[in-house]
Amino acid sequence: MLNIGSVVLGVSDMARARAFWTAALDYTPREPGTDRWTVLVPTHSPGVQVALGLSGVPAQEHPRVHLDLYAENTADQAAEVDRLLALGAERVAWDLYPEDPDFVVLADPEGNRFCVIDPTHPQAPPGDAPGTSAPGGRPPSRSPRPHSEGTAPTPGRAG
Repeated sequence: MLNIGSVVLGVSDMARARAFWTAALDYTPREPGTDRWTVLVPTHSPGVQVALGLSGVPAQEHPRVHLDLYAENTADQAAEVDRLLALGAERVAWDLYPEDPDFVVLADPEGNRFCVIDPTHPQAPPGDAPGTSAPGGRPPSRSPRPHSEGTAPTPGRAG
């Protein structure tokens, strides 16, 4: 059986990306890394690795894949958004927000979009709070959200 080992983000400035994501997630480099590749791991708890890979491709305005970062509640979401903005993230003028969204779209200093989710929001799917489990003890999965609509299929591939 396969497991997700890392989520990989393309970056153009490794030092800047490493500084942002280590502070944003309280992660640390698994090993010293290079100017082309760094793997970040949680400092104090289990979690998914985030790898940073040097890329010459610009960040997508409507990415096909992005990170959803979960806050504990509405107040925590607001505090985390403020903290991430202070670390260098930027608020994205997202054109696909639904009415009364449960998420805030930000971009890291590299332009990679990510969302900060309030799982206590009425629009959040049931069982979506961190630490809750779906049937069978699996972590919950986020159902397709309005913020993922409108992304274009990759050219040459069926959408």
